[in-house]
Amino acid sequence: MQLLTTASGMLAALVLFVAASACRPATVEPTRPPSRLSDIVLARDSDSIRAIVPQRTTLSSLLTTHQLLATEATALVQTLSEKFDLRRFRAGQPYRIERFFDGRVREFEYEIDGDRRLIVRRQTDHEPAFRTEIAAIPKTIDQVVVEGAITRATPSLVQAIDAAGEHIELSLALAEVFSGEMDFNSDLQPGDTFRLIVERATRRDGGFGGYGPVLAAEFINAGRTLQAIRFTAPEGTPGYYDTEGRSLKRFFLKSPLKFEPRVTSSFSRARRHPVLKYTRAHNGVDYAAPPGAPVASVASGVVTFAGWTRGGGRTVRVRHTSGYESEYLHLSAMAVKAGARIGQGDLVGRVGATGLVTGPHLHYGLRRNGAYVNPVREHQNMPPGEPVGEVHRALFFEHRDRLFGLLEDSGTRAANNDNN
Repeated sequence: MQLLTTASGMLAALVLFVAASACRPATVEPTRPPSRLSDIVLARDSDSIRAIVPQRTTLSSLLTTHQLLATEATALVQTLSEKFDLRRFRAGQPYRIERFFDGRVREFEYEIDGDRRLIVRRQTDHEPAFRTEIAAIPKTIDQVVVEGAITRATPSLVQAIDAAGEHIELSLALAEVFSGEMDFNSDLQPGDTFRLIVERATRRDGGFGGYGPVLAAEFINAGRTLQAIRFTAPEGTPGYYDTEGRSLKRFFLKSPLKFEPRVTSSFSRARRHPVLKYTRAHNGVDYAAPPGAPVASVASGVVTFAGWTRGGGRTVRVRHTSGYESEYLHLSAMAVKAGARIGQGDLVGRVGATGLVTGPHLHYGLRRNGAYVNPVREHQNMPPGEPVGEVHRALFFEHRDRLFGLLEDSGTRAANNDNN
């Protein structure tokens, strides 16, 4: 009976509470505006494709493989061709396509070279109308110090530069700087060291963007120290000089090949010919080199002959000042024609095995006043170029001290790191 009375009391209290609640006005929570920080997820309507242009393909066929509408591909190619020669569309170059899922194109990008890119953007939502522009590839440029050594494990400049974490282009640039002072085909020895300051570019995506000029360099070869500073006098042209302001440019390059190959046969008045099997003069120097290696003119001049000779195969001859004429034999291809004017270091052809040869190599000959001379000895006897003018020497020395100070600071930091 006590339990029943208690239950009845609780029920009555509950009824009174509900009734009281019904009489009070309702509490309304204020409406909060949606947060501006909250993300609105939209359905994807397009995708992006990055790839490399494959071999033996055209721009039209490339677009077709990505399932673009035929009208889209046609309009894009037509618009693009107004600013870019489609014959220069090359395999191995990166490209990017942003496409809608229905086969329309939003954007197309193609890298023309290491510095420029071609961009095609859609202008309307429906009609395939595009706009094309050629833009620079965004890069940041830094001055960096590179150091390396010629060892038994890295006997060539290419290998030494690679071991230093750099690219083959830097090997070519360094060889160019000292091309009048040493022959990178035959002068390198284990124990040689080098260090240099160069401008190196980095792309916005973090990739390598190429090199600018070598600003200063030091190469210790067989105990001798070679140093170079890139200097441009006011209203002048850039050139490389030693620490005293003497030009490193010589009348002749040390070799028509950059480096790597070795001398297989020297200049001789009597040598047994490897094909004809009898003794006769060898009026030049033979360099072993891979087929297709570039061959450069050792000095500025005019091409006097570019054609076929019975013993020399594809042959190029260049007339220079002071009565000199250089010749390049056994080429696989020629890059010049008779009558053309070329500069020092310009391409004349590529190494081959044409004519009377046992294998691919370059025969390089030099005549002075019509008579063959030993090209190696003749190159060694060439005087240096013009020095820095007296009026600019103070500016040159200030420039030299700043650059070599950077090299010294880098060497000190590297030594401290090794000691730690």
